[in-house]
Amino acid sequence: MNYELFIAKRIIAAKQHKSTISSPIIKIAIIAIALGIVIMMISIATGIGLQQKIREKLSGFNGHIQITNFDNNNSEITLNPISKNQDFYPKFKGVDDIKNIQIYATKAGIIRTETDFEGIILKGVSNDYDWSFFEEYLTKGVLPNYSEGISNDVLISEEISNRLHINLGDTFNVFFVKEDPSKAPWVRVVKAVGIYNSGFQEFDKSFVLGDIRHIQKMNRWDENEIGGFEVLINNFDDIKLKTNEVYEQTPSILNSQSIVEKYPAIFEWISLFDKNVYLIIAIMILVAGINMITALLVLILERTQMIGILKALGGNNKSVRKIFLYNAAYLILKGLFWGNLLGLLLLFIQKVTGFITLNPESYYVNNVPVYIDFGYILLLNIGTLLLCLLMLIIPSLIISKINPAKSIKFE
Repeated sequence: MNYELFIAKRIIAAKQHKSTISSPIIKIAIIAIALGIVIMMISIATGIGLQQKIREKLSGFNGHIQITNFDNNNSEITLNPISKNQDFYPKFKGVDDIKNIQIYATKAGIIRTETDFEGIILKGVSNDYDWSFFEEYLTKGVLPNYSEGISNDVLISEEISNRLHINLGDTFNVFFVKEDPSKAPWVRVVKAVGIYNSGFQEFDKSFVLGDIRHIQKMNRWDENEIGGFEVLINNFDDIKLKTNEVYEQTPSILNSQSIVEKYPAIFEWISLFDKNVYLIIAIMILVAGINMITALLVLILERTQMIGILKALGGNNKSVRKIFLYNAAYLILKGLFWGNLLGLLLLFIQKVTGFITLNPESYYVNNVPVYIDFGYILLLNIGTLLLCLLMLIIPSLIISKINPAKSIKFE
């Protein structure tokens, strides 16, 4: 029989029936652990959630990997066409975990209405385009269908709709400047069949999705000439590996670039979230550990006579220390239970309602996204329990300094 655990249970049960000097200190320690785990869970959930949302939006507008001409064009506009007839299209033979390969082309234009005008980028896509990203952020109307003849249907953002007063179903003119500016621009009359709102204002304020065949005609390309390919992968964590594999499978005249390479500043910024999360976890565990050390020392001092009696009956220092470490583990687990309950409740409310909002101009999202994974929650709880117990080992050595002869007092 594990008598240390038996005695620890009796001590715990005894505290439920009478008030002790250590009671308020123990409650503070439990509250500190509960609040600590809540803050750590929120930090991890929102940090990972924000990273995933930003990655998702960047890949939604650009794909994970872009295959374009090997030139010095660093703009969003595709200038020199490449052939659609490639060995890797429509499917890579030597690269696995590829979700989709889709063609695209972009061209700068100006939307002109009766009262306003605005510069935009028309992104031309075809019937192979994966609309799952825009399907999630579609607020009105339907997604365009480019599987049949050339279509004038376009998808615009809520930002453009509000600024230019273009409603669902409206037709409007888009002007495209020719290579020779002295000539009259091309004019395309298009219809807004859908309105989206991704919350990524950098793209929402300028991107309009339309039929790639319009861009091919204006650029005098044939039907096999396109601006580039977008490659979607299944696992973002493999993006560096897949970019290298895609690069090896493409001709030397084509370049493969991941969105991490295309937008390095954004990815460097979101990588800082990890450091902030690690710092918060370290501070919270340290605070919880200090509170538990205080509670343990008070428990030991309060039970000095009991420690002396146990030693007099033959108990060694290791056994007595285990009694108090079992007691401390119970208090930590109690704090973890209430902390997990409160933390999961708050995260679930935020996930469902999104009541905590953010400025999309700074964070690229409208509200705080959360990522709930019971794997990291379990690891966080186990890590907190073990680290707190490790921090209590040294303070528990005070038990070895207690002399049975002096601690046992009979009245």
